[in-house]
Amino acid sequence: MTTIRWGHEDLTWEFDVVDGKVRRRGSSLPLAEVTAANHGRHWSSNRLVDTVIGAGLRYRTHRELSEKDFQVLVIELHDEESGLAAEVTYRSPDGIPVVRGEVVVRNEGSAPLRLESVTSLVTGGLAAGADVLWAENDWNAECRWRRQPVRLSSPDRNGRLADYRHKSAFTVAGRGVWSSCGHLPMGGLTDSATGQSWVWQIEHNGGGWSWECGELDGTGYVALSGPVDLQHGWNRVLAPGEEFRTVPVALAFSADGGLDDAFAALTRYRRATRRPHPDHEGLPVIFNDYMNCLMGDPTTAKLLPLIDAAAEAGAEYFVIDAGWYAEEGESWWGTVGAWQPSRSRFPGGLQEVLTRIRDRGMVPGLWLEPEVIGVDSPLARSLPDEAFFRRDGVRVSDCGRHQLDLRHPAARAHLDEVVDRLVGQWGVGYLKLDYNINPGSGTSADSSESPADGLLGHNRAHLDWLDGVLDRHPHLVLENCASGGLRIDHAVLSRSQLQSTSDQQNLDRYVPIAASAPTAITPEQGAVWAYPLPEHSLDEVAVTMANALLGRIHLSGKIADLRPEARALVHEAVAVYKSIRADLPQAVPFWPLGLPGWEDPWIALAMSTSSTTYLTLWRRPGGEDTVRLRLPQLSDVDVEVLYPDNSAAITWWRADTAELSVTLPTAPSAVLCRLTTRGADR
Repeated sequence: MTTIRWGHEDLTWEFDVVDGKVRRRGSSLPLAEVTAANHGRHWSSNRLVDTVIGAGLRYRTHRELSEKDFQVLVIELHDEESGLAAEVTYRSPDGIPVVRGEVVVRNEGSAPLRLESVTSLVTGGLAAGADVLWAENDWNAECRWRRQPVRLSSPDRNGRLADYRHKSAFTVAGRGVWSSCGHLPMGGLTDSATGQSWVWQIEHNGGGWSWECGELDGTGYVALSGPVDLQHGWNRVLAPGEEFRTVPVALAFSADGGLDDAFAALTRYRRATRRPHPDHEGLPVIFNDYMNCLMGDPTTAKLLPLIDAAAEAGAEYFVIDAGWYAEEGESWWGTVGAWQPSRSRFPGGLQEVLTRIRDRGMVPGLWLEPEVIGVDSPLARSLPDEAFFRRDGVRVSDCGRHQLDLRHPAARAHLDEVVDRLVGQWGVGYLKLDYNINPGSGTSADSSESPADGLLGHNRAHLDWLDGVLDRHPHLVLENCASGGLRIDHAVLSRSQLQSTSDQQNLDRYVPIAASAPTAITPEQGAVWAYPLPEHSLDEVAVTMANALLGRIHLSGKIADLRPEARALVHEAVAVYKSIRADLPQAVPFWPLGLPGWEDPWIALAMSTSSTTYLTLWRRPGGEDTVRLRLPQLSDVDVEVLYPDNSAAITWWRADTAELSVTLPTAPSAVLCRLTTRGADR
């Protein structure tokens, strides 16, 4: 037996090589599971594991690399029967207990091989009695985490014969083109008895992904994958000598700190693996004219007072959202594509408005939906059919739009011209990139390509396009949006600077979304709407502002029409945010009351640095007026209410039990506190 020991101080994995088989210590699973049309499973099931090719993979060689701030292990394997070679790569950032996995398979045989699934990372040896976690994600109801015992998917049958193999697992999959429509591309396992926890993410910007966990050989396992035949109808024919690369995935581990520690590790990993950008450190305040405000109906007359009010509130970016390209009386939905300013909406030209934004000390931004062309747009006729999604040669349409295939040079050239014009000629410094259609299973460039594989190719071209935009315009800020939060994934978030968390218009319903968003998004990238309205009570104004204070403020609403006391609360919130935002890019989240439930009367989100913890508490109708939070990770602290300044909150700290009690007399209401270790510098 040969042992490969790899990792760093915060994460060590050991692999045993026995008779050519390579297994991570404690796991009976191969390092990659692969099915092909003529190489299925040796135990018939609907799982990603138990594959014939996976069982046949044998060790060739391995190499350890040390990239900048990362430890890398590459293990090369080969299956003699199918002729498939697999290169399994693990990466882990120094000091962070997270492993990133990818697999490259290559056909070294003499005949074509029709792949139908390839895992990106698979491992066993996990706690068999743990709870599985997954996050439901829908329009206006994002990031809703669920939890149940993992064995519920295959209960113990207590039969007379040995019950050692299951045919199913707990499976979550994405479908269509939105990566997080239905579920986040994430999951987790946690053992409440020991605190051992695993949290994972699939780093793919389309709906072709799948993960499963279950029991195998007496322990828990997890298998993470991009598109597969069983869930998505995916296949890829590899001619001799051709390769296929899986989508990357990441697995975070906490030995005894529970889910909070695992999410904290994943937060640090996300920061270590994204594209650097000054926005991640500066966290400027953004005003956007859409939500509970102009709602896609901007004009010069409506924008000018909003621009002044946003500047007075302290906004640093001003974004004109949907509708700026559509003539008044014309639908802004079906005409998208050319991205030329409306003449009727802006009699003095759009530049007049952009200049006013700059004169008020803000950076102008615009809304785009770049990947689609409206069926009524002239671009729908001038671009070739090959530049769009097609199936069986027929152009796909959904909800009055066509979907561009960014693998085609005409599609990419069109989008590059648009961005370079808006940024280079118009001086726009922020683009909100929305995406509001779901054109089904994918696209086929020809009869030999499965739609799911065409979608994968487009997804990868989309990421390449984003990289190209930022290469040419390194200070441009890109916001990722897809009907709110229907494309929340690290593939796009590793490129874009901000992520829309929701289109939720109800400030009370936004609370659990805002509090749960840091499970999937770093706080400095999580854009949360704060939209005070004239009819809101002062408590409601404080709630909608508090929703965004531990993320990114997307100010909106009818702030020009607020009464003085409400306007003062908005200005106060922005000032408080600016006083703490330098801490957020280094802070990690935790949830003192557990992951938020949709109906919970009390919800808590905390962000911690080495010496300071910021805590937002929300009280909603239906609960008592006092809540107690156990904070065992904190020692003796000073508690300070940061927002709102005139809050009626009553707080007291018990050092002997590390317990914070907070009373909020009214509901709904919210408060932001700072807990500072006594003697530490702020």
